[in-house]
Amino acid sequence: MTEKLSTGQLIYAYANGYFPMADDEEGGEIFWHRPEKRGVIPLNEFHVSKNMRRLWRSHSYDLRINTAFEEVVRACSERSTTWINEEIVGAYTELSEMGYAASFEVWKKGKLVGGLYGVSMGRAFFGESMFSRETNTSKLALIFLVEYLNKNDFMLLDTQYLNDHLKQFGAREISDEKYMALLDKALGK
Repeated sequence: MTEKLSTGQLIYAYANGYFPMADDEEGGEIFWHRPEKRGVIPLNEFHVSKNMRRLWRSHSYDLRINTAFEEVVRACSERSTTWINEEIVGAYTELSEMGYAASFEVWKKGKLVGGLYGVSMGRAFFGESMFSRETNTSKLALIFLVEYLNKNDFMLLDTQYLNDHLKQFGAREISDEKYMALLDKALGK
């Protein structure tokens, strides 16, 4: 891809089952992905462990939506290898300003300690990345997100790829064909 990543490209891509990733954080080339097997968390099957349910009920964190979107994206990129480069940060921050992306944030004493961000279109939320600066704060952000999605009648929580961290919450892989059918329904196509 030679041109700068635009919000129009992102909206079109997500609506058609694609998402971008940079090859490295140093401004590398951006590649479009549409996996044959897609990770999703069925919202009606979201699983929270007993310990996390206890923490969720008794936590003293401040939970917020979209108060520090760019800071969340940058925090998600703070790891040894990342697909989030400056072009990604800028494009997704613009998407957020347009109302197509959101961050779910966990704060403690005025400091951002955990969160996640993703793209929101129709009744679909495309999870992009999450981070923790304190134990379990990314998990709290995910529970916060799922509660929000359920309250607002969302149909699809896309996790892109499946990993062990997401499996504990009920994430699973589905075929591209099944994913596209769910996506079309969630977008009202």
